[in-house]
Amino acid sequence: MQINPPVFYLSAALVLAFAVYGAVFTQNAAQVFNTIQAYIVADFSWLYVASTAGFLFFALFLMGSRYGDIKLGPDDSEPEYNYASWFAMLFSAGMGIGIIFFGVAEPIQHFTSPPTGEGGTVLAARRAMTLTFFHWGLHAWAIYIVVGLALAYFSFRRGLPLTIRSALYPLIGKRINGPIGHAVDIFAVLGTMFGIATSLGLGVLQVNAGFSYLFGIPSSLWVQVALIAVITAMATGSVVSGLDKGIRRLSELNIGIALALLLFVLVTGSTVFLLKAFVQNIGAYLGDVIPRTFSLYAYEPNPWFGEWTLFYWGWWIAWSPFVGMFIARISRGRTIRQFISGVLLVPVLFTFLWMTVFGNTALQMEMTGVAPIARVVDENISVALFAMLEHLPWATISSGLATLLVMLFFVTSADSGALVIDMITSGAETPSPVWQRIFWAVTAGVVAAVLLATGGLQALQTAAIASALPFVIVMILMCYGLLRALQTENAMPGGLPIVATEDDDAGMTWEQRLDSIVRYHPRAEILGYLKDTAAPALEAVAAQVRERGLEAAVEQSDSRVSLVVQHGERGPFEFLVRERDYRMPSFAWADGKSDTARRHFRAVARTTDAESAHDVTGFTQEQLIHDFLVRYGRFRAARRIP
Repeated sequence: MQINPPVFYLSAALVLAFAVYGAVFTQNAAQVFNTIQAYIVADFSWLYVASTAGFLFFALFLMGSRYGDIKLGPDDSEPEYNYASWFAMLFSAGMGIGIIFFGVAEPIQHFTSPPTGEGGTVLAARRAMTLTFFHWGLHAWAIYIVVGLALAYFSFRRGLPLTIRSALYPLIGKRINGPIGHAVDIFAVLGTMFGIATSLGLGVLQVNAGFSYLFGIPSSLWVQVALIAVITAMATGSVVSGLDKGIRRLSELNIGIALALLLFVLVTGSTVFLLKAFVQNIGAYLGDVIPRTFSLYAYEPNPWFGEWTLFYWGWWIAWSPFVGMFIARISRGRTIRQFISGVLLVPVLFTFLWMTVFGNTALQMEMTGVAPIARVVDENISVALFAMLEHLPWATISSGLATLLVMLFFVTSADSGALVIDMITSGAETPSPVWQRIFWAVTAGVVAAVLLATGGLQALQTAAIASALPFVIVMILMCYGLLRALQTENAMPGGLPIVATEDDDAGMTWEQRLDSIVRYHPRAEILGYLKDTAAPALEAVAAQVRERGLEAAVEQSDSRVSLVVQHGERGPFEFLVRERDYRMPSFAWADGKSDTARRHFRAVARTTDAESAHDVTGFTQEQLIHDFLVRYGRFRAARRIP
């Protein structure tokens, strides 16, 4: 087992407890969670709106600032995935299934019941698309960016575990490994699990509707439970296959099918009208985005705001630990500017095109009397997509394609969610045992099936939205901590040098320096160096420091060893030596090798006040001690310690 026991066991217990509560005490759970949500809408809506706007401005600021050139990883790192695979995976995990489920339904609902004004008019149709764009646009992905960017930076750039707690390191330091860090990670697990479970439960209704249309299969509980079992089995197989073989390939297949369905509706529908509407919708969104961002209906209270905008902001925030960690996991090697621009702009433009093609097609059918889409949405929202496709050519083929797409998007959401939960509960240890990934994938399916059977899904969905309130505070702290960390970077992008510079060579001979440049070290060699060279050297220093009346302790694990010297109110000095992996240059490995074979390893050191880590691979014990003394002297001088 490779787990973080407090996080793993408490998360599993709480998931079980919430599932049982939602299943056995369904009505009571719904009442409690609805009361909490009403309280949040009444008293904390301003916090949701202000923080969501702040996250968007923060992302845009980082994208345009000098920090945009900093890589999410050492300066020599390269992206693990090409742009096509990267976009496919982040989009599939982020909101792929959502736009299919709501692409027809939401514009129709805003058209018939707008927040202000009369419904069913041309003006209501235009506003319906603007509102839909607003809920699925820049703000949603900015929320994901805050979490994903903080995790990617602190993990790949600063060497911390890829877990939610790592983003708080600049604020609470090593206390992230204590109760505070455990609590943050447990909350992230619960939000991810309940988000996946509710999406599986609600989305399977749409799959059942597709099968009912195609094959006449009745819409019943047993059919839906069977579908959840099949989807869970597929997700489990994908998780077992791993990120490259399973999730990446399914995500690429998803995007391919989604593009095919999108082009089909665009070509068989009113093509020219849809293209004109796409351009006009974007213009209307850009013109309305600022005033609508800060609109709280403070002067004219409106229940629509809580049911729609605040619901979406809470939903995106509740999902941000899952989506943020996943897109962080697949974004190593990209610069901050590439990360933000890619995550913010490309999925948003594709979402806008999808919502225009499907939403405006449905609106046109409703307004011209071709199909009663509004009545269908009112009766059964999960049938809306198929009701629209029924009035286009080759309806059976397109409906089959849509049903397959819904299933695949659910598989990618479930398997990527299980992967993220496993990473959190294992303390980011990789690779974790297969059974752990299977456990979380199956758990999501079981929770979804139980709650669907007992009618508790809606209550749990409301709970997930309400749970976004405390995580808003965590995200604000993430922004502050990330900005503080970025300010310690050099004016030009810093990072981990491959070899020591003349200032950092600690008296290395020229033979040592040459060997450091040309050799690629396997992981076992670096772990041996930490155990046999670095640890004894720091133990010797610690003993001498303690003899001089200071408190000093050496902490050691397989992959790192550190010496911490306490100085009371002046703060501790830490000298940390750890392994660090690097991607091999393209000429150094052949296609077909495992990911481990594509990497080489080095020993790098970091001190409390250092702007970046430095390479100590090949240092002798004496040279490592010399390096410690030089940096410890700088620390004492900077802190004015006599």
